[in-house]
Amino acid sequence: MVSVKKFISSNFTKTFLTIFLPIFLIISLIYLVKISSLTSKIQLSFGEIFQLYSYSIPDIIFYTLPVSFIIALANVLLKLSQSNELIALYALGMNSHKILRSFLLLGILFSLLLATISFLGMPLSKQLLKEFKSSKKAEAKLNIVAGKLGQKFGNYYIYVKENKKDTFKDVVIYNRTKKDEEQFFSSQEGKVNKVNNITSLQLRDGYGYTYNKDKLQQAKYKSLEVYDTPKNKAFHFEDIVSHWSKASTNLKMLHRVLFFIFVSLIPLLSVYFVAAFTMINPRYQTGYSFLVMSLTTLGLYIVASSLEKWGTFPLLFVAILMVFLLGIWVFKKRVIRYF
Repeated sequence: MVSVKKFISSNFTKTFLTIFLPIFLIISLIYLVKISSLTSKIQLSFGEIFQLYSYSIPDIIFYTLPVSFIIALANVLLKLSQSNELIALYALGMNSHKILRSFLLLGILFSLLLATISFLGMPLSKQLLKEFKSSKKAEAKLNIVAGKLGQKFGNYYIYVKENKKDTFKDVVIYNRTKKDEEQFFSSQEGKVNKVNNITSLQLRDGYGYTYNKDKLQQAKYKSLEVYDTPKNKAFHFEDIVSHWSKASTNLKMLHRVLFFIFVSLIPLLSVYFVAAFTMINPRYQTGYSFLVMSLTTLGLYIVASSLEKWGTFPLLFVAILMVFLLGIWVFKKRVIRYF
């Protein structure tokens, strides 16, 4: 019995990896292209691009693993059927249900992995991504081109005549504080400062003007600091329990929880459905692996999407129970009665 389990596990592992890895790499490439497009807006090093990609790995695995499991399961069972290896196992006294136990165990392990990724890995990676964006925004280098009009620094418009070694020469800043009030600053030089993740522009030796329709005010300054983000909110990292506890009051998050639970159970729920149409006698039956994979995947994801839109926990329980029992019934009708 142990050798049969090893035989089945070995076949499944090889097939699963040949299916999962290409899909994973294709989706990863799409994510990398998307991340690379950010370099046009912010400066990213190769290490930071890889760091952003690593935050996407839980999402990629979560959405590719269930599909890969279904395809691998269908291919393995059909291959074992067509090569008469399942018939040989039947001849040795093993029935179809005993053979399927190994795949059910794999389904349980994959479902536990998906649940861990969805309820632990994905919330943590999304928070790390937000923290990265927050810190990157605060630390981003000010990209001011000398001689160009219309450039912004926070709420201010800025013009620089010359840029020498990160020191700006002949700086002009304009800001409209109110509908009928404007500010205008000029200085001989300026430099970008970054202290405690707050970006500011330090101006030296200049004049400032505030004017409206009634009066004009002038001030001469030796040093003036203009802040890009005067109210820079620190990122608050939320623990997993606090994160998911919001589902009790947030309907959108509740539906997301239902979606995660059902998708996590797809490997387990799909075993009987797939086996019912791929554990065949190749002499008298035809395997419909592509049709089985497509319809099973489509049907399960339709249920998951419906739960994400309109679901409740009672509906989730009913959906899981009905899908599982329907799979067992089809498996009994098509396989157990013969093998």
